[in-house]
Amino acid sequence: MSPIDGAEVAKHSSKNDCWIVLDSKAYDVTSFLSEHPGGAAIILKNAGSDATEEFKKYHPLSYVDDYLPKDAFLGPVDPNTFGQLRQTKDETSQKPSHTDPNAKELPHVSLCVSTPDFEAAAKAVLPHKSYIYASCSANTGASLKRNLDDWSRVTFRPRVMRNVGQVDTRRRIFGHSSPYPFYISPMGTMGAIHEGAEPEMVRGAVRKGIHSVMSTASTKSSEQIMQTYHDEQKRLGGASPTQLFYQYYMPVDHTKAVELIRLVKRCGYKGLWITVDTPVLGKRTADRYLQAEEALAVGLEEESTAEWEAGGDNAFAPAMGGRPVQGQLSPHTTWQDLEWIRKEWDGPLVLKGVQCAEDARLAMDYGCDGILLSNHGGRQLHTAPSALMTLLEIRTYCPDVLSKLEVFLDGGLLDGNDVLKALCLGATAVGVGRPFLYALGAYGSKGVERCVDVLADELQTGMSLLGITSLDQCRPDMVNTRRLLNDMWRPEEGSVRSKL
Repeated sequence: MSPIDGAEVAKHSSKNDCWIVLDSKAYDVTSFLSEHPGGAAIILKNAGSDATEEFKKYHPLSYVDDYLPKDAFLGPVDPNTFGQLRQTKDETSQKPSHTDPNAKELPHVSLCVSTPDFEAAAKAVLPHKSYIYASCSANTGASLKRNLDDWSRVTFRPRVMRNVGQVDTRRRIFGHSSPYPFYISPMGTMGAIHEGAEPEMVRGAVRKGIHSVMSTASTKSSEQIMQTYHDEQKRLGGASPTQLFYQYYMPVDHTKAVELIRLVKRCGYKGLWITVDTPVLGKRTADRYLQAEEALAVGLEEESTAEWEAGGDNAFAPAMGGRPVQGQLSPHTTWQDLEWIRKEWDGPLVLKGVQCAEDARLAMDYGCDGILLSNHGGRQLHTAPSALMTLLEIRTYCPDVLSKLEVFLDGGLLDGNDVLKALCLGATAVGVGRPFLYALGAYGSKGVERCVDVLADELQTGMSLLGITSLDQCRPDMVNTRRLLNDMWRPEEGSVRSKL
């Protein structure tokens, strides 16, 4: 196949005739534009140009072979003609320059003394699009606000005159020890936040010994992420207790769904955390505005946005542009699917996204090993319950779940003391997401390590002031939940109470 001239590629830069270059190869993606889960605008922005670096922020390059039709490949591009490709404005050039006297200077990482400090730092240096991806929420933001507010609606009932000279913060997740009862929540496309992406996050986690859950929608491949884990462990002499678990977005195609589980097993991930709260995509309002702006910028203002946003039914990972998309979890998935999943997966199985006591009970009945109480960071259902509210509902109506399953929760946590509140109410451990993402974006793995230290210090101080020296001393009577209980759902007598 003869090399293609860069000038020829540059000619094909319209909606009706769109070529792009990925990894020195030219592709005709014209027919794929309307099917692209992330919208046509992000592809058209890179039409006629080398889109490799933009693509790599969100996906492994192997995705090209998996999701583009075979006839899209046109051939290699003559390396001597790359300068003739169409030049696009790289959004990373919009980052504030630290040589610019008007730019906000990034504070030293040691000046981040609480987790909100990492968001302020990240916002100063991230491209606008990346910050929107990390921070956006559903509809009016009510679910995200509830996540944040509910932590302060639970207060401590500390005991005094206790010997708290030695405090032990260790906790196990499915038998795997960690120095702390919190872990890094799964987050997709970290390459949009930091060029080191998931491997950079993993390096920080291994150094501090905390567990992480990695996403199907990662920028780097599952194999690359696990290789980084092994390399960092080897560098440390295998001293870190860190383990990697896997957040599973189920592909619609059953064959691909099975293949992905088998890949996760081969890689050595220690648990499968199935995302069950995304049968369809929630309305990410800030992202909708950004997507509309991108469409206008490439001349799609006369198009129906619904047609360009809908995406293909066979997609399961975020598309180039960092947007989670329809079809990450099949809307046809049911509890019965857990039967074939269990046949393929013999390790710990967690349902991620449980939001009521009835489903917590069903997870136990269907043989799950754990549940993650979560409303997807406030990014899915408008006015969904906070994980803390769901935990109280489970305590009230089916407390046996707490003794038979490992119960995790996430969403809105900004302080190590909040971890302590969740453990007093029966949680096994707590996931922390955005604080670690912002820490990564601003400082790389050093930021991840610093974020662990901030949360750990707050947790240790909180335990001492609460009057306990180990996490197995946490009890429900150490917190006052009255303000949350007043808002908690209660079944009508004789209706669904018997089902719980």
